[in-house]
Amino acid sequence: MLKDRRVLVTGGAGFLGSHLVEHLEEADVFVPRSRDYDLVQKDDIERLFRDAKPSVVVHLAAVVGGIGANMKSPGEFFYKNLMMGTQLMEQARLSSVEKFVAVGTVCSYPKFTPVPFREEDLWKGYPEETNAPYGLAKKMMLVQSQSYRQQYGFNSIFLMPVNLYGPRDNFDLESSHVIPAMVRKFHTAKQGDEDSVTLWGDGSPTREFLYVKDAAEAIALAAERYNGAEPVNLGSGDEISIKELANIISSKLKYEGKIIWDSSKPNGQPRRRLDTSRAESYFGFRARTSLDEGLDRTIEYFIENKGSI
Repeated sequence: MLKDRRVLVTGGAGFLGSHLVEHLEEADVFVPRSRDYDLVQKDDIERLFRDAKPSVVVHLAAVVGGIGANMKSPGEFFYKNLMMGTQLMEQARLSSVEKFVAVGTVCSYPKFTPVPFREEDLWKGYPEETNAPYGLAKKMMLVQSQSYRQQYGFNSIFLMPVNLYGPRDNFDLESSHVIPAMVRKFHTAKQGDEDSVTLWGDGSPTREFLYVKDAAEAIALAAERYNGAEPVNLGSGDEISIKELANIISSKLKYEGKIIWDSSKPNGQPRRRLDTSRAESYFGFRARTSLDEGLDRTIEYFIENKGSI
């Protein structure tokens, strides 16, 4: 479907987006830059569609961050993500776009979702409080997607990736997610011969991680093959505790100091592991990169590029 098609990828210059653009080598890809188009503003979105004239839209652009960033700016995370998704999908409909791929987040799931997370459990509770505004803003794209399909016959799909990581991730400690934050902290401590590293929470929560190149492949496959109303999880299906993850990353970076857990800081959601059977059934996606291999590539990227990060 995407070969020689005009594909608009919002967020295409970002972490996940840059890998997706590389994956869509047979498509005619248009990547809007934030300096040219403010995707929160309706006039800019209308101008973007006039300029790009897309057949397919993949919406990746988002205001994102770890627990700290979500707690610091919940209003901004809610408003900007809601406005971007709502207005982009509406303009795509008005522009007769053939397909809209909305990329949501695992943060939309209820705080105490039964493990493994199944798509049918998405509405069975309120999200974890620290990232609920972000998760709910993204979740509204599912409501919009399904209602537009029902009323207008608009072909929009909704994907929910789990925590992503890999080369080109955000390593800024003010806004990064857990893996890049740990990589930077342990590397800095090793270089500075520091005797301890302090991490948030108590280390007990579990997470599932999906390597960014696998996520890009999943989105491309869904854009090609899936045309249904149901939301679809994107993940690896593997679960690991934050404490075990910290031990693995510190070992890979040969850091031998003490890890201190600051339990005054929030843990976030207690557990995360997705049921990934729907993605494999609907469009043939299964993650191929192990956490061990993905961490090695992420660490290698950080060390090679730390001077410019």
